Amino acid sequence: MDFQNRPGGKTGTGGVASWSETNRDRRERLRQLALETIDLAKDPYFMKNHLGSYECKLCLTLHNNEGSYLAHTQGKKHQANLARRAAKEAKESPSSLQPEKPRVEPKKFVKIGRPGYRVTKQRDPHTSQQSLLFQIDYPEITDGIVPRHRFMSAYEQKIEPPDRKWQYLLFAAEPYETIAFKVPSREVEKSEGKFWTYWNKDTKQFFLQFAFKAEPKLNVGAPQMRGHMPPPHMHPPRPPMFAPMAPPQMLPVPPPM
Repeated sequence: MDFQNRPGGKTGTGGVASWSETNRDRRERLRQLALETIDLAKDPYFMKNHLGSYECKLCLTLHNNEGSYLAHTQGKKHQANLARRAAKEAKESPSSLQPEKPRVEPKKFVKIGRPGYRVTKQRDPHTSQQSLLFQIDYPEITDGIVPRHRFMSAYEQKIEPPDRKWQYLLFAAEPYETIAFKVPSREVEKSEGKFWTYWNKDTKQFFLQFAFKAEPKLNVGAPQMRGHMPPPHMHPPRPPMFAPMAPPQMLPVPPPM
């Protein structure tokens, strides 16, 4: 800074610098220091608009020159906004800090058609429960694959209009296509002996049997009035002690003489 020819100064010394000149000199020194450590070309928030001035896209501030922008980047407002932005990005993407899990690619098979099947309807003579026995044939099943099954509601499938009276039983095994059976939408009893599956590796046949829960029997009798007790049991009337007497026979009256 030039201190020559300033009022208030002694001979051989510079004059007293004004506040504006001191502030301008300080900004220039800060700009030179910032340019040595900061590359504006790599600053994502530095932008030059069509008017020739500079903007900070993070703080939405306007600056007349690069020095003003660099001084702004060292201020509290810009540093606080940087910390707030970093915390927000870390909260929105926590998975980026975690190691990526290995992806398991699904196995792809060429479908060879539908398997053969047989369905048998059964009824328990003791409990009158209805049951179904499914036999699915998989002669060309892939080695190491075990057939799978599951029940699906009518609202999960997209082939037919949904009907709450029906549900679907699906069977799947590669490389065969998945097949489904339409069964009544009744509660299935999964107790031991009522629901079982078996995979025969020798004959390549899959068996599944399930039984519907027995519906409670309704007492079909004489209707009873609600809120009233049923009438007590009435004993039949006793027979009469004496046999009824026949009415006297009326004789015709003879005409007068």
